[in-house]
Amino acid sequence: SADSALRVKEPYVSSSDFSLFLGDDDTCTLDPLQLHTLTSCGFNSSNPLIIITHGWSVDGIMENWVNMLAQVLKTHLGDINVIITDWMSLACQHYPKAAQSTRTIGKDIAHLLQVLQQEYQYPLRKAHLIGYSLGAHISGFAGSYLEGPEKIGRITGLDPAGPFFEGMSPTDRLSPDDAEFVDAIHTFTRERMGLSVGIKQDVAHYDFYPNGGHFQPGCELTHILKQIAHHGVLDLQQTVKCAHERAVRLFMDSILNKDKQSKGYRCSNSEAFDKGLCLDCRKNRCNTLGYYIKKVRTGTPKRLFLKTGGQMPYKLYHYQFRIQFINQMADIEPSLTIFLTGTKDESGELTFTFPESIAGNTSFSFLVALERDLGELMMLRMRWERSDMLKTTWSDMLNIILWGVQEEKPWLSVGRISVKSGETQERTFFCAMANDGQHIEKSQDKDFVRCQEQTPKLHRRKHN
Repeated sequence: SADSALRVKEPYVSSSDFSLFLGDDDTCTLDPLQLHTLTSCGFNSSNPLIIITHGWSVDGIMENWVNMLAQVLKTHLGDINVIITDWMSLACQHYPKAAQSTRTIGKDIAHLLQVLQQEYQYPLRKAHLIGYSLGAHISGFAGSYLEGPEKIGRITGLDPAGPFFEGMSPTDRLSPDDAEFVDAIHTFTRERMGLSVGIKQDVAHYDFYPNGGHFQPGCELTHILKQIAHHGVLDLQQTVKCAHERAVRLFMDSILNKDKQSKGYRCSNSEAFDKGLCLDCRKNRCNTLGYYIKKVRTGTPKRLFLKTGGQMPYKLYHYQFRIQFINQMADIEPSLTIFLTGTKDESGELTFTFPESIAGNTSFSFLVALERDLGELMMLRMRWERSDMLKTTWSDMLNIILWGVQEEKPWLSVGRISVKSGETQERTFFCAMANDGQHIEKSQDKDFVRCQEQTPKLHRRKHN
């Protein structure tokens, strides 16, 4: 609209302060109206540009992560311009008022980019806006306020804010049309009284939901209380926002630990993901979380899930276990302990309790996320305990009363076992060792070794 059109030649009053990050907490203040400040600060128009924008503030003090992220970008990406947006004067007001100000700050950034475009012929595709919380929507507004056919190259939303933006139309929040490529990391979407700090809905071409997106490991109350005991009450604010700020840490981690990139997998919801049903990378169904994401534009937003650890480096290795039980006569509710051995490492003991009893021919699928890369999987050891001892006793008594016999020992009959690695996309099949049979007795360790798939692929796909 005409009233929102930006004209660089008209005097423009900015509500934001911009500074060029020079390294080691050293910054140089920019004034878009005084072009010489760009030159004197050392802005290099041949280098890519990253603009970092913070979110709502309780105390009006710039958060530590802003300079930390700027330093990580400057140190590890080499020749790059890093600009920090400071809108603290509006950000430290009551949240509803700060949320209202996001359009104003978006215009400020759009104005800065237009100055660069007009005075330096700077291509917008070389600009990457990174916004945290309210800063994510600010970055989106900056993209939508720019006139002309050229779009910002990339916007990254780090746990975009939820209140006043959840459920709004794409023009009133960060959305995929705000840049050539938009990615978002959602880390604190847990609801309290119908509101969540981070936005739950898709806002990007690729939306990542680490650990389901609602909460993060290492941010539990017990961990927070330990932090307060160690650092004092003043650190309470730092720890309470742990899950919200995890999006920033995950993004930094992707640059600091380039050899340990976390991969997200497209899935309809976290329940299906937790069953291991989504570790598929065909047709852009998976992508790398963070700075080195593959910028593949797609028509529909992609919702990606992954598990991460509680501290840096956050990467975990994803495995889908699929276990088939065959000709199981009695209903059994087992607790299974599995131990995996690979060419690089061992998994340690992994314990699973099944959500329903096992009877007849049944297959179960579940996800396991490990800190260690096991390499090629070679052997699987399984042990089972019954979790239905009362039921067992009653069925044994019935057997004795009706038939005058006592079952020798309860057993599980295991058919095919397969383990798929999300990271390598390889599926490994395991068979019981030669002449060892498929039965597992209670409290017995049973070894299964890597073997060839026994069922033809076409037949398998029909039944999966």
